[in-house]
Amino acid sequence: MSGLLQIEGTGDSSEGPLAVPAGLERVGDAIQRAQESLWKSQREDGHWVFPLEADASITAEYVIYRRLMRLGVDERDRQAAAFLLATQRADGGWARYEGAESHLSLAIEAYFALKQVGMKPDEPTMTRAREFILSHGGLARAGVFTRIWLSYFGEFPARGVPVMPVEIVLLPDRFPLSIYEMSSWARGTVVPLTVLQALDFRVPLERSELSVRELWCEDPAKAQLAFDAGPGLFTFRRFFTLLDRALHRLGALTQRRPLRARALRQAERWIRERQDRNGGWGGIVPAMLNSTLALYALHGGEDDAVRRGLQAIEDFTVQLPQGLMFQPCVSPVWDSVLAIKSLLDSGAAPDDARLVRGAEWLLDRQILGVRGDWARKRPDAKPGGWAFEYENVHYPDVDDTVAIATTLERLTLPDEARKHKAVQRGLRWALNMQSANGGWGAFDVDNVRDVWNEIPFADMKAMLDAPTPDLTGRGLELLGHFDYSLSSRQAERALAFVTARQEADGSFWGRWGVNYIYGTWSVLTGLARMGFRGDDPRVRRAADWLEARQNKDGGFGESPASYEDLSARGRGPSTPSQTAWAVMGLLAAGRGGSESVRRGIEYLLARQGEDGGWTEQEWTGTGFPGHFYLRYHGYPRYFTLSALGLYLRDRARASSISGERGAPGPELR
Repeated sequence: MSGLLQIEGTGDSSEGPLAVPAGLERVGDAIQRAQESLWKSQREDGHWVFPLEADASITAEYVIYRRLMRLGVDERDRQAAAFLLATQRADGGWARYEGAESHLSLAIEAYFALKQVGMKPDEPTMTRAREFILSHGGLARAGVFTRIWLSYFGEFPARGVPVMPVEIVLLPDRFPLSIYEMSSWARGTVVPLTVLQALDFRVPLERSELSVRELWCEDPAKAQLAFDAGPGLFTFRRFFTLLDRALHRLGALTQRRPLRARALRQAERWIRERQDRNGGWGGIVPAMLNSTLALYALHGGEDDAVRRGLQAIEDFTVQLPQGLMFQPCVSPVWDSVLAIKSLLDSGAAPDDARLVRGAEWLLDRQILGVRGDWARKRPDAKPGGWAFEYENVHYPDVDDTVAIATTLERLTLPDEARKHKAVQRGLRWALNMQSANGGWGAFDVDNVRDVWNEIPFADMKAMLDAPTPDLTGRGLELLGHFDYSLSSRQAERALAFVTARQEADGSFWGRWGVNYIYGTWSVLTGLARMGFRGDDPRVRRAADWLEARQNKDGGFGESPASYEDLSARGRGPSTPSQTAWAVMGLLAAGRGGSESVRRGIEYLLARQGEDGGWTEQEWTGTGFPGHFYLRYHGYPRYFTLSALGLYLRDRARASSISGERGAPGPELR
């Protein structure tokens, strides 16, 4: 492709078509093919959505949930079992992400689910799974959620499950252990779990052969199931561990619960009030499964909320070649805005009818009439955010809202007045979500009480939605996009937050993408939007770090292992999505003409598929750092397109200033 390519302009370049600089024809051709591929993925109503993959526990829990709801085994269960079998590792276990070691709790849940579907313990795949489980300590070493699932069937002793009193819902909002001091995802899961525990919810196995007692290494009555109190005599962890033991003993001594009935009524009301129109809760599987089960335990399967919840759960399944996968969440809003942004970045006209359809689909999903849980700490703020999913009105998030507000503002729509009003509402809501420490979390404000991560239930250390560098980078991007000055209170606090959290090596931690590559790109983008250039010490150190992490093949990659092993920062097999993040970070740092960027672009060009898109097997999304990861099937497609478009625009701009400086290296000619 040569000649003119329509590229969306920026503040320092005029709108309209730009000439593709000599030597960059391959980039232009790749962009054209990638755009055509992405357009083909657009749904008729204007939106995009791609599969969102999690580890085996999610699909296993789908099968387990259906047994708890007393649904008969059917083709959906068999297809889910096929997916589990297709993802089993050679050692008999299942891993949390590509390249990771197999994980005990995943293997236990997958084994249990496969057995419920009818697989026999002497089948080779089951034998390998059982041997893996037993060699790693068996059921006694299962994680908290695995213990809870098994306990509903009487397959795990109640004494090994942490006590979560339903009375917690009665605590005042500002009490340190109020449910509003935990993250939205924890809150949406814990409240229905407390109901199930208060009701002592149990569904006996239909047949004894469905039991997994063979996974115990010793008699469960004698097994050590208590939670480790950890080192130190005077710690919150030790306090809550001892409290859990005391509550277990108290429960064995007396059934007196003076506030139990009131708490159950309050918890049920809380759950019902947060059910979305599509029947889901919070747009995430743990909240949806447990909320449906809680109402089922209270009122049975004929309850309308239960029926709607069951349908919402079925809607989260997607048929893949390997079988039926249960998604932990669905990402249509996120996928749609990033697809639109990538098309704009790579030259699509701001008034293209297809982009207009996508934008109007997004506008229809702005949350305006519901004051979600976020309003507990921002009572004066007006709604105006967007959620990640088709429906999730109680939990809009900062990431989606920033991306949509900044992207909509770049488009030309038939109803500009409506667009402007929506953007301003989104901007106002997102700015109100800035925490006291200057940073942004995803769904809540000032969600920083670390004590929650010390309770026995919190074995994943995922009870909080604290402000993070990557989201604060988004906040800076928002401020810069809408011309907030460096002296504004919002910018000063956000800059102080990210400056204090830059690592000694120059990188930034990434909460929602893997990991330091993601965080560093996010902050560099925000700093650039606020006007900081390559000579700023923060920018220089971050860009130097990125360049030092480039792989020999020209790409960039990072394993989720970096959340636990600091030596793995920015290290891992190259992936298209992480290479795109690194390239965009270096472009933001003013290094578009560098050898590092050129090699990164070469890597992306060489790995474009015949259909014009990109794929990757690695998992580059983060659910809970250190524990739960995501594979966004859309990430290598739209992030890579954005990187190529921004690179071409950067080189065209440089070429217009100095033809020599804009010329690519010989390998791109």
